[in-house]
Amino acid sequence: MKTRQPAVAGSFYPANTEKLEATISTFLTNTPIRKLSPKILIVPHAGYIYSGQTAASAYRLLEEQANTIRKVILLGPSHRTHFRGVALPDCDAFSTPLGSVPLDIQTMQALLRFNQVHIMNASHVMEHSLEVQLPFLQQCLNNFLLVPLVVGDASPMAVAEILESIWGGDETLIVISTDLSHYHTYEEACARDATTIRLIEQLTPNLTGGQACGCQPLNGLLEVAQKKGMQVSTLDICNSGDTAGDKNRVVGYAAFSLQ
Repeated sequence: MKTRQPAVAGSFYPANTEKLEATISTFLTNTPIRKLSPKILIVPHAGYIYSGQTAASAYRLLEEQANTIRKVILLGPSHRTHFRGVALPDCDAFSTPLGSVPLDIQTMQALLRFNQVHIMNASHVMEHSLEVQLPFLQQCLNNFLLVPLVVGDASPMAVAEILESIWGGDETLIVISTDLSHYHTYEEACARDATTIRLIEQLTPNLTGGQACGCQPLNGLLEVAQKKGMQVSTLDICNSGDTAGDKNRVVGYAAFSLQ
């Protein structure tokens, strides 16, 4: 069995199993309980000291769905490789310090019928935007299969087509991994991110990379959500200046639930 090994354990999140479990448990405990049953989560993907608490505001919602969700469609942007389309890995599982997550090989093979979908291991090997979500999913869900998609240069319609084909029912959760603005002053970032958050709440599928680094998967999702008349709940907003960074050059984070 081919397994993708963790690339950012020990840097973006703890490599020690017990410490990682405790870190996530603390984040979840510090998150208020909300009565929402999400079909989609939009979550940040920075190091846990920066955005882990914001991500937890979304993952805490999965508590009552832990036994229902059996498949997670996880989409994030490519930070290290440039390519056109959407990349699947050539492996059977993704590993983290919390164990191994089996991939949904049947669904992945079905996606290869789309011209925009390709098997590209190089896009997955070092990519953190998907990996940092896995420990949260492992701790918040029971048994599930993963469909990991790294999105390169792809139109909203190209991503929307993929999502609609594997949308599923209550057993399928969709997770979009994205941060917001990058490397502005604290005040400018707050203003820029407030505008971006309003656009997400309005299901506006034309965000730019300057607004959200995961704009390609996010725009595709918003395209489908708009068509389906979904409702957006904004769960948490912060930036690295609020958590573990200075306020001269910050990265923005937000978490959302759609149902």
